[in-house]
Amino acid sequence: MKAWWKESVVYQIYPRSFMDSNGDGIGDLRGIISKLDYLQDLGIDVIWLSPVYKSPNDDNGYDISDYQDIMDEFGTMQDWENLLEEVHNRGMKLIMDLVVNHSSDEHPWFVEARKSKDNPYRDYFIWRPGKDGKEPSNWYSNFGGSAWEYDEGTDEYYLHLFSKKQPDLNWRNPQLREEVYEMMRWWLDKGIDGFRMDVINFISKPETFEDGEPKPGKKYASGSKLYRNGPHIHDYLQEMNEKTLSKYDVMTVGEMPGVTPELAQMYTAEERKELNMVFQFEHMGLDNGPGGKWDLKPLNLQDLKKNLTKWQKALEHKGWNSLYFNNHDQPRSVSRFGNDKEYRVESAKMLATLLHMMKGTPYVYQGEELGMTNIRFDSIQEYRDIEIINFYREQKADGVREEKIMESIYAKGRDNSRTPMQWDASRHAGFTTGEPWIGVNPNYLDINAEQAVADEDSVYHFYRRLIQLRKSYDVIVYGEYDLVDAEHPEIFSFKRTLEGQTLLVICNFYGKENQFEWPSNLNLNDARLLISNYAEREGEDLRRVSLKPYEARVYLLP
Repeated sequence: MKAWWKESVVYQIYPRSFMDSNGDGIGDLRGIISKLDYLQDLGIDVIWLSPVYKSPNDDNGYDISDYQDIMDEFGTMQDWENLLEEVHNRGMKLIMDLVVNHSSDEHPWFVEARKSKDNPYRDYFIWRPGKDGKEPSNWYSNFGGSAWEYDEGTDEYYLHLFSKKQPDLNWRNPQLREEVYEMMRWWLDKGIDGFRMDVINFISKPETFEDGEPKPGKKYASGSKLYRNGPHIHDYLQEMNEKTLSKYDVMTVGEMPGVTPELAQMYTAEERKELNMVFQFEHMGLDNGPGGKWDLKPLNLQDLKKNLTKWQKALEHKGWNSLYFNNHDQPRSVSRFGNDKEYRVESAKMLATLLHMMKGTPYVYQGEELGMTNIRFDSIQEYRDIEIINFYREQKADGVREEKIMESIYAKGRDNSRTPMQWDASRHAGFTTGEPWIGVNPNYLDINAEQAVADEDSVYHFYRRLIQLRKSYDVIVYGEYDLVDAEHPEIFSFKRTLEGQTLLVICNFYGKENQFEWPSNLNLNDARLLISNYAEREGEDLRRVSLKPYEARVYLLP
């Protein structure tokens, strides 16, 4: 079934790093308003705003102390209302981050909850007595250390799957759920166009907290198999849909670590009335070694082909895919999967082609459309992310070499995507007139929006063309997907078909020349090149296509 959110391209804004309007070094709402014309010119349909709610900022706004107010650093509710109005005036939509697996420990609910065991808000959170003088279970937090924090005042532990300043909410409590739905209706009535839901498949916890099996030499174990996609998750999402989402024409995307294609079908099938689409992370873990995210290994293209194809086919007729390589939690894709030195422009365009030509809703993360790259700060003192800092401390305590720790941070740290947006070649990349909250990537002199908009051959204009093609050809949005030449070790090629139209997408994933054999079952006589990241070569024999490093082509076949 056709839907506006299937045909849209979403742009994620990380407000702290997007644009600062008042010189305090922190991006803000008025800064965003000043750049809306830029996003409109790019062709963006939907803006996803990472959290701007009141927060002590332990995890950059994902620790919320008031769900119905704006963080002072970002501006006022009036500024936010102006932003929504200006977004809508330009024909774009705005979705907000919904962070309801946990709150801040400074939220009034938690302030009350820790006062006594019989406080009315106590059951809004997850409390357990200690076990044999230790934590209730040996689960670790996603940010390192134990997932349980001892509260001396009431002699119990509370669960926090992330920072200890992010206590998990107890979704078994119907009153808590009703408070969340009421808050969601409040924002929807203000006119927002949907929600991106933070780790939403974590909200249903098990009744008992069993110990996990720690890795050798480790004190804490992952309980993730027990709290991901928990026993009542579908009940909660269906109730949420019934009480809030179904009453509005909005889009929803659930961030769901550990989700499988089979589960994603359940979460996104239209008749189940849960969510429109999910963010899955399997393809984001393909360059993880056995030790996880910080254990580096090169991406194997065969693994990526198999994985993305699996998801394309699984959600082809039931559910819907979200398409992304970048966000605020991931390093920059051109540095990770491309070549950010000799072939930065070509590989950024190739990765964009690969993603935007698949079936699903594409997400562009701020600066991706410029080919922004990872950062290598000189010392750990320049990093701001709690996950990076905790990882560094733990590794140092375990005696790991500084160089090895920093190589992992350079490759996978979340601050890679959080350096300020590079607007122009002026001081601090035009992001702020003050001192930025985190350092600007020094390559802003060469990589910036002003330069990219002026250059017709830039990554920015390539994204514009990709987005325009999506609006021009239904086959890009709704066509069926089929992998072509599955065994080729260096070329990712696939076709899309809809009502007699066929697209052939060819991506040379590496920095050397490659040969592509035109599929014998596809008529090449009237093939028309829709887009490429190299100039078209006259008189070329398409039966055997010579691809330059990171070359990407899309052909339309009648």
